[in-house]
Amino acid sequence: MHMRRGLGIDIGSVSAKVVLMEGDRIIHSIYRRHHGKPVQVLHAILTELGDWQGMPVAFTGSSSRLAAEAAGIESCNEVVALAGAIPVFCPDVSSVIEMGGQDSKLLLFRREAGQPVFDDFSMNTVCAAGTGSFLDQQAGRLGLEPEELGELALSCAEPPRIAGRCSVFAKSDMIHLQQIGTPVSDIVAGLCFAVARNFKSSIASGRDFRPPVAFLGGVAANPGMVRAFREVLGEEYTEMMVPDHFRMLVAAGAVLISRKGEQQLLPDNYTDRLLKSVSPESTDKPLPVLRDSAIQMPVLHDPVSKLDEPVYIGIDVGSISTNLVAIGSDSGVLMASEYLMTGGRPLEAVKKGLAELASALGPDREVLGLGTTGSGRYMIGDFTGADVVRNEITAQARAAVEIDPEVDTIFEIGGQDSKYISLDNARVVDFEMNKVCAAGTGSFLEEQADKLGLNLREFGPMALDASGPCALGERCTVFMESDVVSHQSDGATVDDLAAGLSYSIVRNYLNRVVGERRIGDRIFFQGGTAFNSGVAAAFAAILGESRVTIPSNHHVTGAIGAALLAKEEMSKGPSTFKGFGLAEEAYTQETFTCRSCSNMCDVHRIVLQDGRKLFYGGRCEKYETGGISTAVEGGLNCFTARTALLLDDYAPSSRTDRSRIGIPRALWFWELFPLFRTFFEECGFDVVISGASTGRLIHSGVESVAAETCFPVKLAHGHVLDLLEERDVDYIFLPSILKSFPAGAFTESYNCPYIEGSPYIIDSGLGLSNGCKAGLLNPVLDFSLPGREWMKGLTDMVIPMGVDRRDAESACGSALDAYRRFSEGLLEIGRAAMSEAGEDKPIFVMISRPY
Repeated sequence: MHMRRGLGIDIGSVSAKVVLMEGDRIIHSIYRRHHGKPVQVLHAILTELGDWQGMPVAFTGSSSRLAAEAAGIESCNEVVALAGAIPVFCPDVSSVIEMGGQDSKLLLFRREAGQPVFDDFSMNTVCAAGTGSFLDQQAGRLGLEPEELGELALSCAEPPRIAGRCSVFAKSDMIHLQQIGTPVSDIVAGLCFAVARNFKSSIASGRDFRPPVAFLGGVAANPGMVRAFREVLGEEYTEMMVPDHFRMLVAAGAVLISRKGEQQLLPDNYTDRLLKSVSPESTDKPLPVLRDSAIQMPVLHDPVSKLDEPVYIGIDVGSISTNLVAIGSDSGVLMASEYLMTGGRPLEAVKKGLAELASALGPDREVLGLGTTGSGRYMIGDFTGADVVRNEITAQARAAVEIDPEVDTIFEIGGQDSKYISLDNARVVDFEMNKVCAAGTGSFLEEQADKLGLNLREFGPMALDASGPCALGERCTVFMESDVVSHQSDGATVDDLAAGLSYSIVRNYLNRVVGERRIGDRIFFQGGTAFNSGVAAAFAAILGESRVTIPSNHHVTGAIGAALLAKEEMSKGPSTFKGFGLAEEAYTQETFTCRSCSNMCDVHRIVLQDGRKLFYGGRCEKYETGGISTAVEGGLNCFTARTALLLDDYAPSSRTDRSRIGIPRALWFWELFPLFRTFFEECGFDVVISGASTGRLIHSGVESVAAETCFPVKLAHGHVLDLLEERDVDYIFLPSILKSFPAGAFTESYNCPYIEGSPYIIDSGLGLSNGCKAGLLNPVLDFSLPGREWMKGLTDMVIPMGVDRRDAESACGSALDAYRRFSEGLLEIGRAAMSEAGEDKPIFVMISRPY
């Protein structure tokens, strides 16, 4: 027996870790990714390890249940295991960031007698943002090994801003950066910083990090993440440590914790038991078996490049693939097509595609017109000299109608986008796209196939071979990933997982993209994902086999539509296509910050061989349009007039003998500022408002929230921080407003719970009531109550601040008058706009909450 030794086994969602310990030392360790087969990988590790029979063992990790049950041992919680390892392996730290494949944790320790004592912790929920799994996905999307991502990130001096609140937002930002030509090193650096900011805002959730900090888990091997955490957390944390065995400390901690109780031994026949545990009886009712029954039909003819006629070219630049086609000008024959991976380099993909087209058609082939579509259509349109630039909905619909004029519904699933299009008499009458969720897209399928160790081409056939497809849910990508991990732990076969994922993609698409919209009887399934026979079979199983048709060349229908639209447009003049020689075009690219306004946009500049410059990334298109003003002549912008009326020549006072009341320029400010400003000024205070919303202010607010809210409440956090850090105020005014003033016959003017509770949400995120240098004023006000009860709330608030009650009540009256003048002024602005428009000018009305 090896009582001084112990075996720690940590099986997570992505990897299996085994440590052999002697006393408090790790004398041997093995780390291995399991690709959805945790039990089999553990079996291989133990076989490799050899001398483990009769040794004390401890299990931990999210996927360790089957392995632990096979040994007859209860698994240890990961947080408990990690907390047990810190006093031994990192005795000087007070905070621990642990980031693994699917879990992220923050552990906080207090010091007692010089030793760390576990005090508090926080974990990510069901969102994979800020985990190693997400970083791996993005490395794969960019054609990088996970290890390359971190090193490449270090070469970027100014990382671009990428959203990190959820994996889908980050993906969307990355796609945008790819399409505008941002260097890959900048994208991966921005990704690392996004993950660090997400951890700080959503996992730490207002908790203060306590230096020194240790960074553990598989992600700690990424030097780009280490740098990002050091910079995001601030100067105090530049000495963040990454200890030896940073991947293994959870497994080691499980051993240390197990020694405090009755130690259990690993049985000699454990590996045999382990293999028998792989196929337990499933308690879930499997879904119906899939059958390959979707109809395939020709779109145009097969590629025939020998026809000697001019062509129209279509280019579809997507997040995952870039597609180019050439169709005959007279015959309509598909004469050549290319399907290429974008790989984050759309210009390179288009150059390669043009070279392939030139090879197929001949470099002297006459081109009568060129159309571009897809998320990179504008940049590629400028680069190639496109005659037509159209959105994806129009292009996909145009191609489908060319194939079958009777088609009434299009399901198009690409790498990052999913689209639903409804047609009536060959015209688009309704459409929808996925918004901020990547579930139901080809990108998710590709990531899942990789995690299961499958080539994407194997995915569909394996799904069709499944005897009992797993029920994996139909929610977001992360929930599906969690379900996959759970079924892996229960020993589900890869075939059944592939079939279950096919069902999940389809149900998520139907529920989240299509919703309650009409689904017709002649459905086209288009896009690259239609290659996946498992997904096609799932559509047929759910909707009926006779309704779903997969057109051949479905993967390039967007490009076909763009070419057809160019053909229709080119009756108006000669093509501006710059020729197949673009395949040899050299270019350079760089990024600079435009400082013309507070948005401080990162603008990307591409300089072509002939000296032409393409600009992308600015919000106002100052560079894209060459600085030419595109303002519409005439008309009245009521928003400008409304803001001027709201502020009413407001200017901050320079007096130093009066207390300064800070009012954030957010939420109720846009309706009630005249009232509160007048009240405080009449009471003898100076009123200070936060600055206008800027990118920096927005980001500071988003990173400070303690709970997920709507964007206006997140923005309010930034405005309060601006008051505290930049405006030198004595008090922060954050009322809880339940109802606004009744408007005419409309008396039930409730605020939403987020707005009502905004003072408490902001206080929780920023810690205003816990040692803040400014006092917090947060009365509860209901402006709909009879007898002007709201006045009592304001007067009771300022009397302890030295204001006489009669003065406060008088100030309330003046405040109400100011609000009424503002309200009447708004009506006057509207009347003036209506009068100026008369009967012959259109009026555009925006209906929304004031904020």
